[in-house]
Amino acid sequence: MKWSRELRSTGRGLRTALRAASAIISPPAAHGAVPRGIAVSGAGELIAIPDFGANPGGLAMLAYRPSGLAAGAPLVVLLHGCGQDAAAFAAEGGWMALADRLGLALVLPTQSADNNRQGCFNWFRPDQVTRGRGEARSIRAMVAEAVRRFASDQRAVYIVGLSAGGAMAVAMLAAYPEVFAAGASIAGLPVGAAGGAATALVRMAQAGPEGRSPEDWADQARRAAPADYAGPWPRLSIWHGGMDTVVDPANARLLAGQWCALHGLADAPSATIEHGLVRQEVWGATREPLVELWTLPTMAHGYPVATAGITASAALPVGISATDEIARFWRLT
Repeated sequence: MKWSRELRSTGRGLRTALRAASAIISPPAAHGAVPRGIAVSGAGELIAIPDFGANPGGLAMLAYRPSGLAAGAPLVVLLHGCGQDAAAFAAEGGWMALADRLGLALVLPTQSADNNRQGCFNWFRPDQVTRGRGEARSIRAMVAEAVRRFASDQRAVYIVGLSAGGAMAVAMLAAYPEVFAAGASIAGLPVGAAGGAATALVRMAQAGPEGRSPEDWADQARRAAPADYAGPWPRLSIWHGGMDTVVDPANARLLAGQWCALHGLADAPSATIEHGLVRQEVWGATREPLVELWTLPTMAHGYPVATAGITASAALPVGISATDEIARFWRLT
């Protein structure tokens, strides 16, 4: 089989990725549980919503509602990584604090060990990311229920995810481009990178396949959208650590190329901004770019936060808050 040859050719990288993955993956927490020591928020409310509509993906829905949430506020969907508790990720990644500060609601889809024994969103399974099917349909139903329940602005719905959640976030942007204004992917992979568990492991270890142009990658996303969809495509913020041994950092460059091609942008960035060792590349207007790529050369696999004192293994203090910068990119601040 073709993937078997690729698997052998990238064996060393794959073994490294698997060892790293096993080190960060823990058994998923029960739906809706908040680990001991995780402060949800003094100002808002974490709620479980069991009846949110069609749920072919078998996911659970949590939502965070800040105190005094007003009608017409934005809505953010946050997709956790493998083995993570959705509420803990939202709290320690700074999303609950942002929701309190800006007055926006959060939707926290939660994976089940029955669907994926490592608690990962199944971004690599076509039956789970196809529009109207599987986990993609479940997340779409959660968005519709949250918009109804919180009277959110349908023109200001956003999605962000880490690792498997990052790959699932861009899959959602491709399958439902009319639903989301913008998104963000941290340590994720491009749409169409894998079509099964075996190729997912290969692409985590070595980005590819080789020879696929940005326009070819864009076609992967176009095929996921409605056949008659003519745009616009959601804007995208991409983040990846240069020392990531779980997901090959080269995936971030492929994802940027995919999204630039969707937007009809040139391969070369319109501007590059240095933040110390961290590099931010932007495509489109410098002040309001359509695509941006943040490369953090000393960061491993995880979610960038500004300061130390974080207990979650996936939150890495690197001096920059991805949450704050993503909110700025989405024009929420």
